[in-house]
Amino acid sequence: MLVLEDVTFAYSGGMQYRFSMTAGAGVVTAIRGQSGAGKSTLLDLIAGFLAPTSGTIRIDGQNVTTLPPELRPISILFQSETLFDHLSAGRNVALGLPRPDPTRIPASLAEVGLPDIGAQRAGTLSGGQKQRVALARTLLRNRPVLLLDEPFSALDDETRATTRTLVRDLTLKHKWATLLVTHHADDIAAIADRVYVLESGALRAA
Repeated sequence: MLVLEDVTFAYSGGMQYRFSMTAGAGVVTAIRGQSGAGKSTLLDLIAGFLAPTSGTIRIDGQNVTTLPPELRPISILFQSETLFDHLSAGRNVALGLPRPDPTRIPASLAEVGLPDIGAQRAGTLSGGQKQRVALARTLLRNRPVLLLDEPFSALDDETRATTRTLVRDLTLKHKWATLLVTHHADDIAAIADRVYVLESGALRAA
């Protein structure tokens, strides 16, 4: 479980943000709000890219508020897939491993529905395939919190629907606390179990 307790932050001369929320294991929790409302700020605080002014961030009971990003048990999937086009899909997935273990890569790709593309160069893949490869990499990281920053926005409607379903199924299977930031109401309607609204610098349950 991910818990934020009165986490505050303010940019110099800007609005002060205050975040309190919980995201349960095996649950997709959505955050919606207008552009500039602070959704990216929230993700950056959870990931450790920003340091809060006050408050506490806990993951599975552990206080991670002062931990650097690389030590937090978190994976992130961005709107633009973060793959190296010159590497194979399998090599890209392997980047999620702290130590080389090629036996785990085919299983991870198979779990996201891409069992036969491990040797294919990432630059030749479709946008939907790239997002699935990036998701396969998060499987190997085996971290309890998954942050999704507009991960479906660049996909066509059919690919978007299947990728959303895959994220929801994997969240349930692996008991991730998945936090979805999106502008799209249909993303929230399709897979979110719980919804928060971010407005005027604060979160409230929808």
